[in-house]
Amino acid sequence: MNLLLLEERDFVAADRVRLGGRRREHAATVLGAETGDELRVGLLGGSVGTGRVLRLDEETLDLEVTLDREPPPKLPLDLVLALPRPKVLRRVLQTVAALGIERLFLLHAYRVEKSYWQSPFLEPQAVAAQLALGLEQAGDTRPPVVELRRRFKPFVEDELPALAAGRRGLVAHPPGGGPCPRQVDGPVTLAVGPEGGFIPYEIERLTATGLEAVHLGPRILRVETVIPTLVGRLF
Repeated sequence: MNLLLLEERDFVAADRVRLGGRRREHAATVLGAETGDELRVGLLGGSVGTGRVLRLDEETLDLEVTLDREPPPKLPLDLVLALPRPKVLRRVLQTVAALGIERLFLLHAYRVEKSYWQSPFLEPQAVAAQLALGLEQAGDTRPPVVELRRRFKPFVEDELPALAAGRRGLVAHPPGGGPCPRQVDGPVTLAVGPEGGFIPYEIERLTATGLEAVHLGPRILRVETVIPTLVGRLF
């Protein structure tokens, strides 16, 4: 945690917050905070700044906060991701938030088990918790927009063309396509398949919307590895 992420409900006065639970524990045991210390803080969806420790006991942490800076800029990237396994999803959500991706569309695909959509990790509170961990890691406050799309064809045919309009459209497809471009100038819509990749029909539909099939070389990478690798290459 490189930033204590605050919420509006934490404020007990205009410039005072009171924290408990995981955040208090982190400040006490990991940061070794003491009265008078300044910690890095940020308001969810808002500015970042500093928090001066007023009091720290076994249950609560009181801070006097000054929020006077903008968080890191977001990447101009929309990620369309075939829904991964639940345990992988948690790591992916943290990574997406830490990288500063603007929007994440979790999409059904042929090789996505239908049971994945019943996972409690897709509940809004569970998603928000994982995004918060990613934001804290990166020192950011603005989470990506996360949307669920349980039907492949309607999304690709009815929504994706508009979402990709005016953007560089790419689909990660190790068996074919050209090398993934580097340092793209402008916004990107990137589609990444499930373990095993998109099936040929899905690639056909995605490329029909204007997405270009690309690869990172001969190695097949896990979803949680390929996302930061692609983002690092593109931006």
